Amino acid sequence: MGLYNFYRISKASAQKVEDERIGKTYRTLRNRTFWGATAAYSLFYLCRLSMGVVKKPLIDEGFFSAAELGVIASAFYFIYAIGKFINGFVADYCNVRRYMATGLAISSVINLLMGLVGLGGGYSAFPQYSVYLIFVFLWGLNGWVLSMGSPSGIVSLSRWFPQSRRGTYYSIFCSTPYIGEALSMILTGSVVAAFGWEYGFMVSALGGFVGVAIILLTVSDTPQSKGLPSIQEISGEEIKPVDRKPTREIQKFVLRHPAIWIIAVSCAFINLTKYGIMEWGVLYLQGARGYSLESASWIIGFSAIFAIAGTVGAGWLSDVVFKGDRVKPALISGIISLLTLGLFLLVDGNKWVMAAFVSVFSLAVGVLYCIVSGLMAIDIVPRKATGAALGIVGISSYMTIGIQNIVSGLLIDRFATETVTIVDGVSTTVTEYDFVPVAIFWLSAVLVSFLLPVLNWNRLKR
Repeated sequence: MGLYNFYRISKASAQKVEDERIGKTYRTLRNRTFWGATAAYSLFYLCRLSMGVVKKPLIDEGFFSAAELGVIASAFYFIYAIGKFINGFVADYCNVRRYMATGLAISSVINLLMGLVGLGGGYSAFPQYSVYLIFVFLWGLNGWVLSMGSPSGIVSLSRWFPQSRRGTYYSIFCSTPYIGEALSMILTGSVVAAFGWEYGFMVSALGGFVGVAIILLTVSDTPQSKGLPSIQEISGEEIKPVDRKPTREIQKFVLRHPAIWIIAVSCAFINLTKYGIMEWGVLYLQGARGYSLESASWIIGFSAIFAIAGTVGAGWLSDVVFKGDRVKPALISGIISLLTLGLFLLVDGNKWVMAAFVSVFSLAVGVLYCIVSGLMAIDIVPRKATGAALGIVGISSYMTIGIQNIVSGLLIDRFATETVTIVDGVSTTVTEYDFVPVAIFWLSAVLVSFLLPVLNWNRLKR
C-alpha cells in the first residue's frame, strides 16, 4: 500500500449497519471521535508550546538571546503557516485518523530528540551557531507536522456533525489549545523549574505519544467507513447543489472568495496578540515584574482556564444570547480584550491582580477568536471546503505569528539594558527589560483584530 492509498479518505464499508441500529451506532462513534480528537488536539499544543516555557533558562544559560529565540519561534510559525494552508486543502481528501496521528507522532519524536540531546550534553560538541541552526531546523520541522492536526480535527467535525450543531462542537474543539497551554505552562513549567529545560521537552514528548494512542483508539474517519449513511442522510440535512460539486471546484471558489480573506486577516491579528502573550508572557512576568519561572508559568497557565470558558461559551453566547448575531459579541469581547490586556501590560500589581488581568483577557479573546475564525467562517463556507477555508485562515494567521515572534524579540532586545555590578571582584550582569514598546505593538493588533470583521460583516455575508 502506497502513501497515497494509506492516507486517502476511507472508502465506504461494504458491511452496512442495520437500520434499527444506525442512530445508536452513529451517536457512539460520533461522540468517541469528537472527544478523542479534542483530547488529542490539546496535546498537539503541549508539543508546540514547550519552547515558550524554556526561553528564560535558555537565555540564562547563554544558549540564545531573545532575538534568536524569536527567530527560532518564527521558523515554527512560518512553516506552520505554509503547512496549515497546504494541509488544509489536503485534509479534505484524507483519512483524518491516520493523518492526525502521524503529525503528532513525529512532533513527539522531535521534542524527545531535543530533550535527549540536551540532556546528554550533545549540543556542547557543536559550535554555538550550529546549535542555533539545529534548533531552527528542528522547531521548523515541528511546525510542519503539527500543522496536520487542526485541519484533520475540523474536517472530522464536518464529516460527523450536521451544520446545525457544528457551531457548538466547534466552540468546544477550539478550547483545546487553551487546555494544551494550561498543561504546558503548569506541567512543563513545573518540570523545567525542578529539573531543567531538557526535561521540559521530554515531558511534552510523553504527552504527545499519549495523544497518538488516543487518536488511534477513538477517532473514526467517516460515517460511511463504519457502514453508516452520510451525515446529510442521517440528520435529514438538505443536500445543496454546491455539495454535489467536486471538492476541488468548491476549494477554488473558497480560495477566490474575498470574505474568507478578510476573516483570515482578522484572525491573524487576534493570533498575533494571543500568541504574543502565550509565547512571551512568562518572560514578561519574569523580566518586567520580577516573578520566578514557576510563578510566571502558573499565572499564564491559569489564564488558559478562562480562555477555555470563553471559547466554549462563544457559540452559546452568539446563538442564544445574541440570537445568531456575530457582530455584537465580537465587538464586546474585542473591547474587553483591549482594556484588560492594557492593564496586564502597563499596570503593576501583585500575583493575583496580574492573574486576574490576563485571565479576563484570555476569556474575552477566546470568545473573539472562536466567533471570528469559527462561527463567522462557518456561516460562509461549504462543508466540502472546510479544510481549505481553515488553510487560508491558517497561512494568514501563522505567517503573522511568525512575524510577531521576530518583531517581539527584537523590540524586547532593543529596549533592554544591562547593568554590571562587581562584588568581591566578581562581576554580575543584570538585564532590565522595557516592555512598553512591545506592549503597544500587541495592543494595536487587538484593536485591528475586532474592528476589521465588525465593520465589514454585512458585506461579508453578502
